[in-house]
Amino acid sequence: LGDKPTQSIPGACGGWTDTAGACRLLSSDSFDWRDVLEPHVRCAMRCMAQEKLVLCLQDTTELNFNGQTIEGLGPLSYEAQRGMYLHPTYAASAQREPLGLLDAWMWAREPKNAQGIRPGVTESVRWVEGYERLAERATDLPGTRLMQVGDRESDMLGSILRAQALDWPVDLLVRSQHDRVLPHATRLWAQVQACDSLGEIEFTMGPRPGHKARVVKQELRVKRMCLRTEGDSGLMMTYLIANEMSAPKGEERVCWHLLTNREISTLAEAIEHIDWYRARWEIEIYFHVLKKGCRVEALQCSAINAIDASALESLEAVAHRLRDAGIQFHLSEVKGPVMDRLQPTHLLRDLSGRVFLTHFQAVAALTPEVIAQPASGATRGAVLD
Repeated sequence: LGDKPTQSIPGACGGWTDTAGACRLLSSDSFDWRDVLEPHVRCAMRCMAQEKLVLCLQDTTELNFNGQTIEGLGPLSYEAQRGMYLHPTYAASAQREPLGLLDAWMWAREPKNAQGIRPGVTESVRWVEGYERLAERATDLPGTRLMQVGDRESDMLGSILRAQALDWPVDLLVRSQHDRVLPHATRLWAQVQACDSLGEIEFTMGPRPGHKARVVKQELRVKRMCLRTEGDSGLMMTYLIANEMSAPKGEERVCWHLLTNREISTLAEAIEHIDWYRARWEIEIYFHVLKKGCRVEALQCSAINAIDASALESLEAVAHRLRDAGIQFHLSEVKGPVMDRLQPTHLLRDLSGRVFLTHFQAVAALTPEVIAQPASGATRGAVLD
């Protein structure tokens, strides 16, 4: 499965023995996805230990399973859409070398109630918990400094205060979206914009949908200030504003307002933080590979939930050909409405194999008679799901 992530389970396994083993693995109640991920995390941690600084990139993406019959899905951006959300922590070196996946939040939203309010846990808590889990990882990496990097969605005072309460075991680099009020009732961004320019940075921004690659030249301003918090305890943070000096016709200027707990006093340090923030794009590439390369939204162990006349005719033809070839033909994940449709037909009467409610039941029943027998006397079989 790891070598062929774009294939279905039978296609990746290449044989009934491995396919049966994969189905048993995925159907087991003894563990979940976190147990499967843990060996990968250990490998990632070993790679991270070789780095002085590791960028821990976090973001949220939708997994759209609209039109598929899967239990436990919830609404997405639109209430009519069905799917789930994924919020991983993706580790990369300061040079953007991928080091591995450290953690993930996966959840399905609950539908809004009659008052238009969505019940359940506040989704923003994933940023706080993500930081806390990184803080736990940091204790095992004494020679490596971790930095949590997030887009505007991660600009939350609660997350910053939690990091301060833990005494900053992991640094923060966040794209700010809130023009906060300072202790003297002045606005944050105006204070930074009033500072003298620290210098300029120039880089090439890669192509995006609807936009070609182009050169971006930004002017940098930095100021370290005390934010006002509840209780007036104060919170010292550094704000870095990068404004594009001019943009090509038809293009919006690239302007970033960044927030970090680290001190920035030189142009070189400011450029370094801009480069680290630009590395956040690596998690977008990860999402693209997950959806387009691995096709995680398409490759599902789906059930047979509907059948029409042409599909039934095709199944009957396949069943006859397999029976004539001495191959047993089994069906799995056949749900009630489809079974009702099949009952009065010739398909079930002439079926050379059996009908199973689930993949696991099929594997459990067929593995002894197909795999355990000697090859010379084995009965060949085909399972359709």
